[in-house]
Amino acid sequence: MTINWYPGHIAKAEKELKQKLSLVDVVVEVIDARIPLSSKYIGVEKIIGSKPHVIVMNKSDLADLNESQKWKRFLEKTANVLLTSANSNKDISNIVSIIIEAGKETIAKLTAKGLLPRPVRVMIIGLPNVGKSSIINKLIGKKKTKTGAKAGLTRQQQWVRINPRVELLDTPGIIPMKLENQEAAYKLAMVNSIGEATYDNIEVAKKLLNILKERYSKITMEYYKIDSLDKLTIENIAITRNLLVIGGEVDINRCAALILSDFRHGKIGKITLDTLFLKE
Repeated sequence: MTINWYPGHIAKAEKELKQKLSLVDVVVEVIDARIPLSSKYIGVEKIIGSKPHVIVMNKSDLADLNESQKWKRFLEKTANVLLTSANSNKDISNIVSIIIEAGKETIAKLTAKGLLPRPVRVMIIGLPNVGKSSIINKLIGKKKTKTGAKAGLTRQQQWVRINPRVELLDTPGIIPMKLENQEAAYKLAMVNSIGEATYDNIEVAKKLLNILKERYSKITMEYYKIDSLDKLTIENIAITRNLLVIGGEVDINRCAALILSDFRHGKIGKITLDTLFLKE
């Protein structure tokens, strides 16, 4: 099965994104820590240009910490990187601090020209459903005071002062999705980053189980109470979970949806699907 999810007008979307980016000093790219490579947009550096680049590995509380640290060190070769949790606000100060540090040089250049210092202007970008809005909501919190629209932005796109030294564009920049790499496409489906209408739950669950067998067999077998790696199949999991239909047949569709849900909510364990094979 091939996952086909290729929105039209990608060139237009990239153009609009670049227009927004022209208004900011720092770009924060949000990726999913469970799929650090698959949730990055190939060529994002070209879109960002020379602007300071911060990568937020979101949902790290659901990912394998050892793998996340490896990816963090690797990604730090080209950007500032930090890990954040999907369900905690404890990392807000870290995000703000790294934004201020990343924008320090830009503000210094402005003051060197005799201009008054102003807050660092930042925009949050990323593929759909990686957690951009949750990061924005964390940063904004109860601080709803908007500083008004800037030239070139629609009325809906406003700046919010989240810190005396940081202004945030309150709408995320959605990077257009390209699913030319099918391995990445399947992993995006596994973490629920693409529409369910574009893929088959059973096929995606099978591929997820293949990865779990290879890298996380012990915790997966323990979670589903399967006593042999050979038995780690959708059918056998359906039996252990008593997911049966009339006549005693296993309910494959329901079980596939359950496996994906278990993984997405971290019930199986802390798992990273992308593996970094390069030497560090």
